[in-house]
Amino acid sequence: MVALLLVLLLILVLFGAGFAVNLLWWVAIALLVVWVIGFFARSGSGGRWYRW
Repeated sequence: MVALLLVLLLILVLFGAGFAVNLLWWVAIALLVVWVIGFFARSGSGGRWYRW
């Protein structure tokens, strides 16, 4: 019974980690798109669009 509970817990942890990684990929893609749009939108005017 303990082994079954451990397997179920492991499945839940792996599913949660997989969902979190998938969500982080979508966030990274969205930020990349925003960065590229900002880079090309401001490159014509010659100014920097970030504060670093």
